Amino acid sequence: MKTDLVGISGQKEEASKEKEMRGIESLNRQGSLDSNREDDRATLILTITLCNVRKTELSKAAKVFEMFETQIHLFETRRTKKPKTSADDLDIFVECEVHSAAVSVLITSLKRVAEDVKICREDKVPWFPRKIQDLDKCHHLVTKYDPILDHGHPGYADLEYKKRRAFFADLAFNYRAGDPLPLIEYTVQETATWREVYRKLSSLYPTHACMQYLDAFQQLEKYCGYQEDNIPQLQDVSRFLKERTGFQLRPAAGLLSARDFLASLAFRVFQSTQYIRHFSSPMHSPEPDCCHELLGHVPMLADKEFAQFSQDIGLASLGSSEAEIEKLATLYWFTVEFGLCKQNGSIKAYGAGLLSSYGELMYALSNKPEYKPFDPEVTAVHPYQDQAFQPVYFIAENLEDAKAKLQNYMMKIKKPFSLHYDPFTSSIEVMNTPQKVKRALRQMKEELKYLCLALENLS
Repeated sequence: MKTDLVGISGQKEEASKEKEMRGIESLNRQGSLDSNREDDRATLILTITLCNVRKTELSKAAKVFEMFETQIHLFETRRTKKPKTSADDLDIFVECEVHSAAVSVLITSLKRVAEDVKICREDKVPWFPRKIQDLDKCHHLVTKYDPILDHGHPGYADLEYKKRRAFFADLAFNYRAGDPLPLIEYTVQETATWREVYRKLSSLYPTHACMQYLDAFQQLEKYCGYQEDNIPQLQDVSRFLKERTGFQLRPAAGLLSARDFLASLAFRVFQSTQYIRHFSSPMHSPEPDCCHELLGHVPMLADKEFAQFSQDIGLASLGSSEAEIEKLATLYWFTVEFGLCKQNGSIKAYGAGLLSSYGELMYALSNKPEYKPFDPEVTAVHPYQDQAFQPVYFIAENLEDAKAKLQNYMMKIKKPFSLHYDPFTSSIEVMNTPQKVKRALRQMKEELKYLCLALENLS
């Protein structure tokens, strides 16, 4: 898709950027850029480079700051002194304060109108949800592959499809924790797309998917209406997961920011889209859709070991710096999305991106890609490909080994605090006093006592 944009003329580029800005404003109005969160403003020092500056370029950059209710303390412009730059290129130094919730999306939006954006400092710990209800505020969208903005999206020119997507977006933005999950009446065309995807992928699962996936998929067919002619409802699937591993689903409007998506996993909540990919491209979608969620993610979330692995990544993300979020998102990409593991002398897929893509599932288990052993330190900084098949896949010895390695990696992430998840209240407690740590230890001691007693009764 990137190559499609290279030859666009300057005039079309301007129109495209303006359209993107309007799209971001529209999402802001719908609620995806809501920054009404508690105790959370981050101080940023930014260096922004604008090329061939005209008044319109400056006004676009200013408009981004305005959209995110940014409080600007310093705004200074200088001619760029970098080699090979035009006399019209400008560096802008900005010291500002913005809601921590909006930092990632602010930077992404600035990159749409500027040549280069650098964060020199981020002073405060980024906001993170403390209770499950706070996930109502974790719905910031990445608009990179949105059909309204992405010219390469299969549904870009389909007004009916975009109207249908707006319907699903409204459902997600209006959803609040504790609400019943929306029931969808899928169209004949949507069901036909699902049928084609389901039929083709399910033919590969017996030979390509890991045993944890196969066990859960069989149960989903039995209890959740997984079949060719029926798109399962989130409500039924969420109930199934809750009983199996404590995970539950909530609707998402599209591709979420890494910080918001990972934060949800900390509470054993998976944010799932309900729309389906465009009918013209049933075997590929540039963004997550219900085929990806229901066929790729859900079966693995029904496995207890994998559910804990997913929650561990989520917990590690809470309060982490932007640099650490990027590493954790990359770890997620090469494991939860595109992970492979060894089973009974063979290599099997457990990643959702593979298990929901016929072409890449075939490719990943062929002799074409390169395999590397899963090592979080290496994996977290490895470049990944989001527009083609991965040239490299990381193989875990097994899911338990992958979880242990991830937990060791997480212990090295530096934060000024420790966190404890309370499954009884679905809340996060900051362990910032000895009393809190002692209380948590007492609870663990009680649980351990009963487990030891149970073991004695068995021996």
